[in-house]
Amino acid sequence: MFMQMRKFFSLLTVVGLLTFGATNWVMGQTTQVQQATNTQMVDDTTQPAVEQPAAVQADTAAAEMAVPEEKGLHQVFKTKFIEGGVPWMTPILILLIIGLAIVIERIIYLNMATTNTEKLLQKVEEALKTGGIEAAKEVCRNTRGPVASIFYQGLDRYDQGLDVVEKSIVSYGSVQSSSLERGLTWISLAIALAPMLGFLGTVVGMVGAFDAIEVAGDISPTIVAGGIKVALLTTIFGLIVAIILQVFYNYLVSKIESLVSAMEDSSISMMDILVHFQRNK
Repeated sequence: MFMQMRKFFSLLTVVGLLTFGATNWVMGQTTQVQQATNTQMVDDTTQPAVEQPAAVQADTAAAEMAVPEEKGLHQVFKTKFIEGGVPWMTPILILLIIGLAIVIERIIYLNMATTNTEKLLQKVEEALKTGGIEAAKEVCRNTRGPVASIFYQGLDRYDQGLDVVEKSIVSYGSVQSSSLERGLTWISLAIALAPMLGFLGTVVGMVGAFDAIEVAGDISPTIVAGGIKVALLTTIFGLIVAIILQVFYNYLVSKIESLVSAMEDSSISMMDILVHFQRNK
């Protein structure tokens, strides 16, 4: 388990380094292009200017003013983040980071907990036929996942009777189910808090807009529109964070439900194998 996690984080590190290198390369190419453009512009300015008619100059100036300055996604996000108010947007961003961190940890844990139960049952049954309880325990010990752990707990108490084995499997199955659900509470908390903080920032922003109107002594459309736009940015950001975390939350819940169902079905099959083994013993 730890080796796989180390490989996963090593892969993430390599991807991050490659992404960082590619970003620096692109920025370097962009800088070279800008320098070349600036050099060309300087060369053009040193050449003798050709007089153009006034109408052509006016059309050229209007066209230059009409072309908007292009901004990257990162720059747009940064601008909107500042416009929404750093004191209100920062807690929502922290909730997003914490929520995604828990989501990534849970996805890794649940994927590593997934086991081919049919194959495991076949191995346990073959081990019981060839080497008995100890061989079956060795198979479960060398298999990762909660299903193998449940089987091991039951096999470890085989000498106490099948009733004790069944109770042990049920009890330890509940413990493993709780372990699978660990961390979901914090994700649901982030889902609930993110839009609440957004709404709170919006209300505070609206109050600030009305204060600006009161100070100005006039209901100016510019003041009202600007204040409302800034206030609504916190709500938008909070809703986006809640939507992202809600999608991952539902995925984790469905994954846990499938694992719990597999655990219950395999536990029943395991008890049938032990009953058959005891009769043929």
